Amino acid sequence: MTSHQPNENMLYIVLISFAATIGGFLFGFDSGVINGTYDGLAAAFNTSELSGGFNIASMLLGCAVGALFAGVLADVLGRKTLLIISSVFFIVSAWGSGVSESSLEFVVYRILGGLAVGAASIMAPAYISEIAPARIRGRLASIQQIAIIFGLFSAFVSNYVLATFAGLSTDILWMGFEAWRWMFWVELFPAVLFFFILFLIPESPRFLVMNNQYDRAIIVLTKLHGASAALRLVQEIKDSIDGAVSKLSITDLIDKTSRRVRPIVWVAIGLATFQQLVGINVVFYYGTVLWQAVGFSESNALLINVISASVSIAACLIAIKTIDKAGRKPLLVIGSVGMAITLGLMVFAFFSSEFDVQTNKLVMGELGTVALIAANVYVFFFNLSWGPVMWVMLGEMFPNQIRGSGLAVAGLAQWTTNFAIIMLFPLMLAGIGLAGAYAFYTLCAIISIFFVIRFVQETKGRALEDMQG
Repeated sequence: MTSHQPNENMLYIVLISFAATIGGFLFGFDSGVINGTYDGLAAAFNTSELSGGFNIASMLLGCAVGALFAGVLADVLGRKTLLIISSVFFIVSAWGSGVSESSLEFVVYRILGGLAVGAASIMAPAYISEIAPARIRGRLASIQQIAIIFGLFSAFVSNYVLATFAGLSTDILWMGFEAWRWMFWVELFPAVLFFFILFLIPESPRFLVMNNQYDRAIIVLTKLHGASAALRLVQEIKDSIDGAVSKLSITDLIDKTSRRVRPIVWVAIGLATFQQLVGINVVFYYGTVLWQAVGFSESNALLINVISASVSIAACLIAIKTIDKAGRKPLLVIGSVGMAITLGLMVFAFFSSEFDVQTNKLVMGELGTVALIAANVYVFFFNLSWGPVMWVMLGEMFPNQIRGSGLAVAGLAQWTTNFAIIMLFPLMLAGIGLAGAYAFYTLCAIISIFFVIRFVQETKGRALEDMQG
């Protein structure tokens, strides 16, 4: 699928790609909404630093489990069916998080949302990769990151507007409920929309071939690429699977000759892990806490989140335009270098500031401007590179025979690392301070440069049937 087909229905391909990425939007919204509810949760549930961190990070436990089983379940139930199930979980989580009266109840609903996020984060880019032509697959799969960031942006704007109307996130807004509860309920609108739209998209042709549903696969591929290409593509997919479908399992990730885990799996785990070790979700989950810690008001901190999300969208648009021209690997290297420099500037600003014991905040003065600019440039570099590219590569780097299992393991690594970073940040903040925490993220960004140069292979322009494990 590397060359243009005369009967290729590009509009249809783009539309169903956008439909699938609503899951990415919900992924971003679910991740961003928690940013503005930290004070409300602490007041409602009387949480400590540790339990407050667990309230924030609990969703990521669900994400890890959802990502772990998403690939295997998608090979059994289908990509489309799994996305529909995820949309139901999004709806239940959004409603339940807002009505919760205790930490335990809240955590249960957040974990349900995490299951949806984990599954959608893996399946949406994988689905797009399986329906898109190779020459534009990177751009279409990158829409997932745009959707994630637009979800974050929408959550930040929603949080800011609701908190502004109420006065504070902990104040009553409408119908006797605090603003922070309404922040969760806003997600019901896109979640319900996602549920209904999913019934309008086709099942992945690769899943249909894997399950011997050749007639249905030909119908889908004809709609996507034209009748002249459909029969050829079905045969290519069938040949690439090569009879391994009936015995797909995690054990397929082990090379039968060397009896060791396939190198491609370790590369995928490295990509998934480094994407979180650079600390990006500390900015998105704890942005309000971070900027309040350096002297900004809650209102200004929420507004800074909106600005950061806007910068992210701009970076993602550039990534979409360049990823199929420049390639995946160069963008990763550029991003790592940019993040290492900007994180280093943030460490310098935090380390050089004085700590006010009475207010429990850093007094930064002009260094606050340095930190703010560096943080937004850091966010720009992340979303130019590791944000979209990691998801694109996970969706396309595995051969067909192990794609489901490979995605499961890589997704588990990504979300487990995410959980650890988010869970530990409040403790790092209390123990080694902002400078110490961001020094760790800087070190990880530096290491990621060498990891990409040494181990990551370019996947630009290659058909999924040509991927080797």
